[in-house]
Amino acid sequence: MSDFAEAVRERLLVCDGAMGTMLHAAGNSLDRSLPELNLSNPELVSTVHESYVDAGADILLTNTFGASRPRLAEHGFSGDPGEINRAGVRLARQAARQAGRPIFVGGSVAPAVSAGRRTQVGAADRAAAVREQVLALADAGVDLLVLETFGYLDELAEAVVTASAATGLPILAQATFTAEGHTPGGQTPHEVVTALAELDVAALGVNCTVGPQRMLAVVEQLRRHTTLPLSAQPNAGLPRRVHGRRFEYSLDHDYFARYARRCAERGVSIVGGCCGTTPGHVRAIAAAVSELDGRRTSRGRAAKVAVAAPAEQGGLARRLADGDFVVAAEIAPPQGGVAEEAAELAADLRQRGAELILVSGAGGARAQLNSTSLALHLQSQVGTETIATVTTWDKTIMSLQADLLGAHAFGARTVVCETGNPPLRGDYPNADGIWEVDSVGLVELVAGLNDGRDCDGLSLATKTSFHIGARCNPGAEDVDAEIARTRAKIAAGAQFLITRPVYELTTLRWMVAELSDEGVPIIVAVSPLSGFAEAEFLAYEVPDVTVPISTLSTLAQRERAGDDGRGVGLRLASELVEQARSLADGVLVVVRDHDADAAARLLAAATSPPG
Repeated sequence: MSDFAEAVRERLLVCDGAMGTMLHAAGNSLDRSLPELNLSNPELVSTVHESYVDAGADILLTNTFGASRPRLAEHGFSGDPGEINRAGVRLARQAARQAGRPIFVGGSVAPAVSAGRRTQVGAADRAAAVREQVLALADAGVDLLVLETFGYLDELAEAVVTASAATGLPILAQATFTAEGHTPGGQTPHEVVTALAELDVAALGVNCTVGPQRMLAVVEQLRRHTTLPLSAQPNAGLPRRVHGRRFEYSLDHDYFARYARRCAERGVSIVGGCCGTTPGHVRAIAAAVSELDGRRTSRGRAAKVAVAAPAEQGGLARRLADGDFVVAAEIAPPQGGVAEEAAELAADLRQRGAELILVSGAGGARAQLNSTSLALHLQSQVGTETIATVTTWDKTIMSLQADLLGAHAFGARTVVCETGNPPLRGDYPNADGIWEVDSVGLVELVAGLNDGRDCDGLSLATKTSFHIGARCNPGAEDVDAEIARTRAKIAAGAQFLITRPVYELTTLRWMVAELSDEGVPIIVAVSPLSGFAEAEFLAYEVPDVTVPISTLSTLAQRERAGDDGRGVGLRLASELVEQARSLADGVLVVVRDHDADAAARLLAAATSPPG
């Protein structure tokens, strides 16, 4: 039986520093699974452990942060997570045994899923992943379990309950706090103490996100509300971007150690380091606290949190709610930032029957106007209601949030959430892609803003009133998977759907029937084919587009007859628009090459009386 629970009440313990920082410094990329190195490069992991032993650490954390089944799967690992976790314990234990002094081995356990997926994975599945990992760690012989970098209190409490019931090992539960003094989920130190007071934890702590100065302030608040042993493992300040996606920390060892000592003087029982810290930092910590006595503490208790709901939306929301058939046109943002031509086209389309204008997302990595900015410009200059396409591939969640709040402040009320095109398409094939959230996560973000919550769950001073749209694709190769993903978007908060351009109605009918129980309006997008070459390209080279054989055959015949096929493509699209009127809640005419005359024919088909 581990004597960690006793030791942490009797004396001051020094924990190790960052494992990931050292492994990255050794040349491992930022996007690889570091726990997998327990199997592929155990010598490197052992070297890091040994360096922390030499620096004076009393606790070694296993290289198993993120070694749950879901997180390993995100990196393509399909093997047994237990193998990685057991190997991690074995490597840390070997280094501890060679130290010639007592060293505890703590099993590092991260949240079961990454922050971006936490709302997509239920509590039961998260608990199952934690249980699988802690059982492997316990089976391999850790002295304690260290639940670290938990930004959401519900996940931390789940993990504590699961780990305690599964193993009976001492648990160090560590939340992470922002510079504002609350968790990413919005809880204060007092609320964290309250939630964990009745749970079976040997010690409570803070790690990651902030440097030593901000962490000291959090520790002081924790100490006011609990007599549990406390831990503090700050980052080495803020990282500095060196180039590309490479970052470095350069916090002075003595400064870091000075704050570690202050934490110890405030009653912290475990001091160590997190991101950016090295054996040099740990050595300085060990020297700074070496003459301090241990602290005796016992256990305490403590309260809870709240949220918010929306306001007025635009005309599209009202029309769909009233059961009106909606007729819209889609235009693409012009390249080079010239908005006048787009404004003229939008005004022309409005006169020809388009009730609102959707501005599509950027077509890959090209220099062109931002969809939201153009939508706001058209709304003010043309006087028509617009829908802005918001894509996620090139933005962090914080920049998405800032753009949405800014757009709402200037009058945007309707958005369509998309993941967007991969950045290797376009003029800049080497442009970096940022994928913090996909379209489902974006819908969740916008729904949260409507509820008065930011991306971290914190209350905002005001609520947005966006009408939230999402795309669905009747032409997807795996239609069942597309239905499931569409349902996920609806569950996340999508209030209407717009299809990808359709070229036949069979799968559309099936999709509409499958989604009828959701009660969400569906607008059908129709784009005229320019001829056989485009139809063939879409059918064979573009994934998840269905072009019927009959359409290909008709256009091929016209091409052999010397006809470019535009007229046929327009006729087929007009027929689709007329037939879609009985299936859907609206039609979106995709304008090609600024061809307002072709769009006008489709708009006429959409607005003419049925029959």
